[in-house]
Formats: sequence, structure tokens, C-alpha cells
Amino acid sequence: MKLDRRQSGIATAIEVPISIAPMMDRTDRHYRYLMRQITRHTLLYTEMVTAQAILHGDRDHLLGFTPSESPLVLQVGGDDPQLLATCARVAADFGYDAINLNVGCPSDRVRSGNFGACLMAQPDRVAEGIAAMLAASPLPVSVKHRIGIDDRDRYEDMATFVDTVAQTGCRHFTVHARKAWLQGLSPKDNRTIPPLRYGDVHRLKQDFSHLWVEINGGFTRLDQVSEQLVQVDGVMIGRAAYDHPYRFSAVDQRFFATDEPALSRQQVVEAMLPYIGHWVDQGLKLNKITRHMLMLFAGQPGSRLWKQILTEESCKPGAGVEVVRQAMAAVQRQSEIQTQLGSFAQPLGFCG
Repeated sequence: MKLDRRQSGIATAIEVPISIAPMMDRTDRHYRYLMRQITRHTLLYTEMVTAQAILHGDRDHLLGFTPSESPLVLQVGGDDPQLLATCARVAADFGYDAINLNVGCPSDRVRSGNFGACLMAQPDRVAEGIAAMLAASPLPVSVKHRIGIDDRDRYEDMATFVDTVAQTGCRHFTVHARKAWLQGLSPKDNRTIPPLRYGDVHRLKQDFSHLWVEINGGFTRLDQVSEQLVQVDGVMIGRAAYDHPYRFSAVDQRFFATDEPALSRQQVVEAMLPYIGHWVDQGLKLNKITRHMLMLFAGQPGSRLWKQILTEESCKPGAGVEVVRQAMAAVQRQSEIQTQLGSFAQPLGFCG
């Protein structure tokens, strides 16, 4: 599947004000398809895929996606320029809109392969890889990195890294506004313990105004996105996009000036049913898709029943779309009960 880039506007495809971060074991094709029912324009990323896996693995399984998931960026991990160039060509052949190099993951496994956050100590090596990717395909290439690692966490260290990589022609940098401790902290702790330093990312945009600078780290609300867009070009949201997916229903109208109304939660579920049916018919276990849908009704009447039914029933042999319909019916019943209770309580003063 190839994309006609002359008609796609691909040169600016990754320059959008809001994106959902690549997250391992979360941003697979089924989660991305769900999010496309909620927001049409937010930039989506794959999970990180290693260059070695792309070279030797099942590419259709690793890289396949539904065209409606676009705009979509393939995130890769690696440090070998030749392998990264191959990844860029493969990404173009598959129809991705852009490719991103992971220079932010702090895990031991990633570090042992000499990629991820440890590459911030090797800006020349990163630049070689980015240059090879840019030369190998027409895709825009971006870098996702930290503000620093270990004791190399001065603003000047990050600025040197960005300046070195930008000389290749790369102009899109997504910056996780926490440093990474490569010794002593787990990947989970590295998401919360090092303090956020938004000011360093704001300064980076001021000093490199010709670059597209996107900020990542700790954002949970759309109001925060609006505040950050005064200082930077884009905002990437991670865990909050997974834990509260329907918050993105307001994104298209708010940040992309579209008049198209968002689907309701129920309409999102209805839109997912043919997709779920297709994959179940192909032999996929239902819970591989529904695990991403558990938080769709977060904060709404019936949310507990929704999660309970999907969790308990989706893993059973032969489970299919009827389980999702059953869960949806439970939500609707609970919502009706809540509405009736509210109508009854109002005259008695129970609602304040």
C-alpha cells in the first residue's frame, strides 16, 4: 500500500498541534482505530518497533494498519544508519505519513541495544541515522527525546543535541520535559520521578524558532494544551489519552477548526462493531481489542458494568461483538436509571 505524496500534503502532515504519544503495549492498531472514531485529526503514533524487528520480523503483523488511522507516524528504535534507512523505505512503502526515531526510552533492554535515551549522549550517531533516513525516503523524519540523561541534563547539552541533529535537515523535535535516569530508576519511575522542566522546552523553541518543537510530559487536560501552544508548536499527550480516550472528542473542533460534530460514546461503540467483527472472524481474541475500550465510559453512569462485562466476557472462547453489545446495553440501562433517579430527586431537593 503506497500513498500518493504529491496529493497528501505530507510535508506538513506531522506538524499538527496535538498528538498521542507512542506507548508500548498500548498504541497498537486496535487502539489507534478506536481513537480515530473519536478524533479524526490528532496525530497518532505506533508503538516503538525496533529496526531489527522490521528487518527480520513479520512486517505485515508489525506494521500493518487501517488507512483511516492516518495521519500516522511509525516510531522506530535503533542506532545503525543502514538499518534505519531500510526502516524509512519500508515505512514509505507501507503508506505511513512520517517516521520517528526514539531517543527517549530509558529501559535497560533498549539501552543494551544502544538506542533510546542513551543516544542523547551520542548526537553525532543520531545525526547519522537521521541523515540516512531522510536520504532513503520522502517521509518527514522526527526525533522524540528527553531534556537530558543522568548528569548530562543542562539545557546546553540538549541544545547541542538538537543543533547537531537539525543540521541533517530534521526539523521536528518532540521533547519529553523530564530527564531520564538510566541507572537506578525503572521506565515507570522515569515517567514520574524526575521533575518536569517545561521551561527548558520553551527556551528550546525560542532558541530554535525555525524548528517545530513539540512538548510532552504530564499533560492531562485540553486547557493545558492551549496554554502550551503559546510557547511551543505542538503538545503530545500520553497516558491520559489512554486512560481517558473520550476527552479527545473535543480536539477536532477546538484545535483543527472543524465543524464536524464528534461521535457520542455510543456511536463510537457502534462504529467499532464491524471492525471488531472482522478481526474476531480472523481469529483474533476479542479482548485484544476491547482492552483498549475499557475506559471509554470513564466517569459516566454504567462505567463499572461496562468494564466488568468486557473484562470478564471478552476473554472467553468464541466471544464476539455480542459481548460489546451486552456491555453497551448495561450502560444504557444504568444511564436510564440515573436519569430517572435524578428526575425523582430534584423536586425533593436531593440534587442541590
